[in-house]
Amino acid sequence: MPDRHASDEAAAAARVAVLLPVPLAGALDYRVPGDMRLAAGDFVAVPLGRRRVAGVVWGPAAGGVPHEKLKAVAERLPAPPMTAELRRFVDWVAAYTLSPPGMVLKMAMSVPEALEPPRAVTGFALSEAGRKALAAPDTKLTPQRRRVLVLAAEGAATAADLGRRAACGAGVATSLAKAGLLEAVELPARPPPLPDWRHAAPTLSSAQTIAADDLTAKVKRGGYAVTLLDGVTGSGKTEVYFAAVAAALEQGRQALVLLPEIALSTQLLVRFAERFGAPPAEWHSDLGPARRRATWRQVADGAVRVVIGARSALFLPFAELGLIVVDEEHESSFKQEEHVIYHARDMAVVRASIAQIPIVLVSATPSLETTVNVEQHRYARLHLPARHGLAQLPEIRVVDMRKEKPERQRFLSPPLVKALGETLAAGEQAMLFLNRRGYAPLTLCRECGHRLQCPNCTAWLIEHRRRGQLQCHHCGLTMPLPAACPNCQAVGSFAAIGPGVERVAEEAAQRFPDARIAVMASDTLEGPHAMAALLDRVAARAVDVLIGTQVMAKGHHFPMLTLVGVVDADLGLNGGDLRAAERTFQLLHQVAGRAGRAERPGIVYLQTFMPEHPVMRALASDDRDRFLAAESEARRVQGWPPFGRLAALILSAPDADGADRAARLLALRAPRLDGVEVLGPAPAPLAILRGRHRRRFLVKAPRNAHMQSVLHGWIDGVKLPHEVRLQVDIDPYSFM
Repeated sequence: MPDRHASDEAAAAARVAVLLPVPLAGALDYRVPGDMRLAAGDFVAVPLGRRRVAGVVWGPAAGGVPHEKLKAVAERLPAPPMTAELRRFVDWVAAYTLSPPGMVLKMAMSVPEALEPPRAVTGFALSEAGRKALAAPDTKLTPQRRRVLVLAAEGAATAADLGRRAACGAGVATSLAKAGLLEAVELPARPPPLPDWRHAAPTLSSAQTIAADDLTAKVKRGGYAVTLLDGVTGSGKTEVYFAAVAAALEQGRQALVLLPEIALSTQLLVRFAERFGAPPAEWHSDLGPARRRATWRQVADGAVRVVIGARSALFLPFAELGLIVVDEEHESSFKQEEHVIYHARDMAVVRASIAQIPIVLVSATPSLETTVNVEQHRYARLHLPARHGLAQLPEIRVVDMRKEKPERQRFLSPPLVKALGETLAAGEQAMLFLNRRGYAPLTLCRECGHRLQCPNCTAWLIEHRRRGQLQCHHCGLTMPLPAACPNCQAVGSFAAIGPGVERVAEEAAQRFPDARIAVMASDTLEGPHAMAALLDRVAARAVDVLIGTQVMAKGHHFPMLTLVGVVDADLGLNGGDLRAAERTFQLLHQVAGRAGRAERPGIVYLQTFMPEHPVMRALASDDRDRFLAAESEARRVQGWPPFGRLAALILSAPDADGADRAARLLALRAPRLDGVEVLGPAPAPLAILRGRHRRRFLVKAPRNAHMQSVLHGWIDGVKLPHEVRLQVDIDPYSFM
C-alpha cells in the first residue's frame, strides 16, 4: 500500500511560492518540474495568464490548490539568487508602507534584462590581411585608418574604443572590418575598476580624525549602528565618511552612498576617484539601459564594490553590503511620492538593521527626526564644529524688504545690488538663489485679470521665457503663450507676475552687462553631464554670477564664490506644511554654506519680508540648536512628528462627484479609537492633479500607535469603485 504521508511530502516539496513584480497581495504557488531544484531566492520564469513573468522563489508554497492544477515553473534564471536579507527588506517595506509586496519587489527587480547572462561584447582585432597592409610600404591608408590598425594590432577592442583612442569615429573600424583588414572577435567581459582603499588619503583635522576613527571602528567591528555625522558646511564630512567606505573595502564588503539629488553626484564622483583611484558605480534614472543592466548584475555578483546613487539604489541586490551612507539625510527628495511611497533615509536604516551593518547619516542641518533619535540615544552623533583649513563660516545679513524696496519690476534689493557690484569688481564670484524655476510663477491678463491655469491640475502655468512656453510643474503639460486672452480676447495683454530664476538672471544681466551669467535649475540642465559641464565652467571662473534653484544649494565647492544672495527667503514658509520652518532653515543654511569656502571670507544676504521670523533670526545668529529646540518643543506640544504618527489617505477619481462619493464611503468606516484622530475628508491642496479629482484624509495618532493596524482595520473592509484610486502615505512629507 503506498505511503500516503510520503506522497504528501513529495507534493509539498514539488511546489514553491513565487513572488512576482506585479500588484498582487502576495506570492503565488507554482509546481516545480521533477528535473528542477529550486531554493528560496532563486530567480525563475513562470506563466501568469498568457504572459511569462520573471519572479523570485519566496519560500514554501502556501497550499490550498490541488497539485495537478498548479502551473509549472518554466525556468530557473541564470542570475545570483536574491539574498535572504533583501527578501526580508522587501517584505518589511511592503508591510510598513501598506504596499503590495510585488510592487516593492519590482523596485528590487528594476532591470529584468540583468537576469540573463551578460551579453557578449563584439570587438575588432587585426586580421592577417590587415597585418599585411600595415607591413606593405605601398599600402594606401588614411592617417585615421592607419591609427586604428596600429591600435588593433596592440589588442582587440570595440569599435567605439578604437575610434576614441584614434581620435576618429567608430565607423572607421567598422569600415576596416568590411574591407577585411579587421576581424570581429568576442571580447571577455571587462570587470569594473576596483576602488583601492590603500590609495593615499588626505590629511584630516583632529576633529575629522576622531570622527573617521569612530566610523572605521564600527565598520570593522560590524553589527548594526546608526551614527549622525553632523558638521557645518565645508567641515569635510565627505572625507570622513570616505574613511568609513575605505574600511568597508578593506573588510571585503560593499558600500552604498545615497544622495538626494543626482546633481550632487558630479563633484562627489570626481572626489571619490581622486580618493580611491577609480570611480564608483553610479545608479540613477539617467543611466542608459546597457549601463543599468551591467551595474545591477555586477552589484549582485559582487564585482561592483561601491555604488553612489539616488534613493532607488537602496533596492539593489548587494551581495556583501557592509556600509550605508545617507548624505544630506535631511533632504525631502529622499521621499518617493508615487507608487510605493517610502522615505529612503528611514528605509536605509531598516535595511542596515536587517543586514546588521553600520549606517551613517550625514548633514549640516539634521532633520528633527534624526535629532530626536540622537537625543533619545537611539543614534550616536559625531560633530565637526568648524570648517576645514582656513575657511570661516560666512557672515549673514538679513535684508528687510519692507525698508529696502527694489525699483518697480525689480527684485534685487539695493544692498544686494551694491554687494554684487563690489564682488564682481574684486574678481570674485556670486550666487543668486531663488527656489522657483522659469521666468514667472503666474501669468495674468492685464485687461480682465484672467490667470493662465493648467487644465489638468489645480496649479498656475509657469512661464519659461527661454523656451517660449508655459509649463505645469505638476503634470508636465506645455503650451505656447496665447496671443490673445482666452477670457476677454485682448491681444498682447499678458503680464508676468513675480520672479523665477530666468527673470532674476534677466535683471542681473541688465544691471551688470559685462558679467558672465549662468542659470542652474533642473529644467535648464539635461542630466548629470550638463551639470558637470556647468560646474567645470564655474570652477574655471568662466562664470561670474550663478543663478539657480535648490540644485545648486548643497554639495558644491567653489573657492572664489564669496557672495550669496537669497532673493525670496520667505518662499518656503507659506502653505501650512508642518515642516515648513524646518525645511526653510535647512535650505537657506545650505545655500549660505556655498559662500566663503576657501581663504576668502563670504557674506550672505537674505531678502525677507519677515525678518522677525524665528527662521531668519536663527540664520542671522547662527543658532541652529536653539531653533531646533524651539521647533521640537512646538511639535511635542501638538503631538506632531516625530512625537506622534501621521498617515495620509488620498482618494482620486476622474470626476469630482466620484471622488466625493468615495470619500463619504470611506468616512463612514473611519476608525474611532482612543488617541486616533481622523481629519477630513477635504479637497487636497492640489484638488485636481493630472486630470483626477483628489480628496484627502489625515490620520493622527500617538507615537506608540501601530498605524498600519489602524489603517488595515479601516480600509480593508471598504470596497471602492474600480475607477477610484486610494493612495496611502505613511509618515507623509508632502501635504499637497
